[in-house]
Amino acid sequence: MFGTDGIRGRAYRDVTPEVAARIGAAVVEMFGCTRVVLGHDPRSSAGDLVQGLLRGLSGAEVDLLGVAPTPAVAFCSAADGVPGIVVSASHNPYHDNGVKIFGPGGRKLSDTEQECVAAALRSGVDATGTPAVAGDASDRLQSYLHAVASTVGPDALDGLHLVVDGANGATSALAPALLRRLGASVRTVACEPNGRNINDGCGATTPGLIAARTRPGEVGLAFDGDGDRVVAYDRGLIDGDRIIALCGIDRHERGRLAGSTVVVTVMSNLGLHRAMAEAGIDVVTVPVGDRHVLSALEAGGWELGGEQSGHVVFRDLATTGDGLLTAVQLLDVAVRRGAPLGDLAAAAMTRHPQVLQNVTVSGAAADVLVAIEPAVERARQALGETGRVLVRCSGTEPLIRVMVEAATEAEAGAVAESLAAEVTRRSG
Repeated sequence: MFGTDGIRGRAYRDVTPEVAARIGAAVVEMFGCTRVVLGHDPRSSAGDLVQGLLRGLSGAEVDLLGVAPTPAVAFCSAADGVPGIVVSASHNPYHDNGVKIFGPGGRKLSDTEQECVAAALRSGVDATGTPAVAGDASDRLQSYLHAVASTVGPDALDGLHLVVDGANGATSALAPALLRRLGASVRTVACEPNGRNINDGCGATTPGLIAARTRPGEVGLAFDGDGDRVVAYDRGLIDGDRIIALCGIDRHERGRLAGSTVVVTVMSNLGLHRAMAEAGIDVVTVPVGDRHVLSALEAGGWELGGEQSGHVVFRDLATTGDGLLTAVQLLDVAVRRGAPLGDLAAAAMTRHPQVLQNVTVSGAAADVLVAIEPAVERARQALGETGRVLVRCSGTEPLIRVMVEAATEAEAGAVAESLAAEVTRRSG
């Protein structure tokens, strides 16, 4: 039921108001809570799912943030010591939706807690009580913005010219407002949500738009639908790997990188590992999902980690990945260092040739993964020490993700294409 980041599926088919009601009841049962913070992204199905959750949250007082980035819900959850719930399917198309749950303190659920929620859903937890009373708490979003702004100086971004792609999602209004408050000049694209255009040809998972719209002298920022990830653009894409490399080196040189360590996932580029080694920074690798990154950071007492996709965690500043916080931290590095962001990012790491392909599958992706294992093993043997192959099921969509690193882009592309074709053949 839980993927790499909450519960997600087709709205009204997989994720229905009834399912939402049972999730709400499961949260109340597990945490014994009398108060919950609730927010959602702007997709069209959000209202019905929120109403479902309110039925399940019977007996609890609900602070309703309205349209809010996932990290804003986590912030309020942490500030109040109560659970937080987000209705969002993150970077998925508008017709999908889902539910993310934060435990008291703004932390993502552990595996054990996820299983408790899943077990409650399977057992038919009662969700027939009187709907919870929801109070308008949208003004609390200003407290969240203030908290992000306070991590840098008052005019930290003065003189920067930015273009923001809000993915027609939850950061569409908040991101430009905060960046302007910090002194930047801001243009916007894809910041006009209508309920059906979230992530539609825009946002962090479609960086071609921000690349096309960013003019010379500007820095582009592309968020995803719920605002927990960001990628940047300055004469080239600055993904999560480059953000971690640049911020990691900056913190390390200032003596502010806890344990001289960063945490990344198996999808991170080999170039990041090499750059960190050269800088004297240790790298800990975990499975995909910022939940795993957070768990490792907490266990090791470290503070910086994330994913190539743009989920970056500054554990000393937030309890979860936060696209807006990441953007502010990244831009602050460029301003303090007095150099163009693109130059700094390019100097921080040299990207090893890498090709990623997402292949839609019908049926059970896990079965397809087993069927193609011989082809994957042959590819690994052919590449030897010069490359790397990782093939995995998506935790959020009916996809198999193929990642290949090789000595050249052409070789990586050829191997990835061959494996993608095998996935398609086996899933047919």
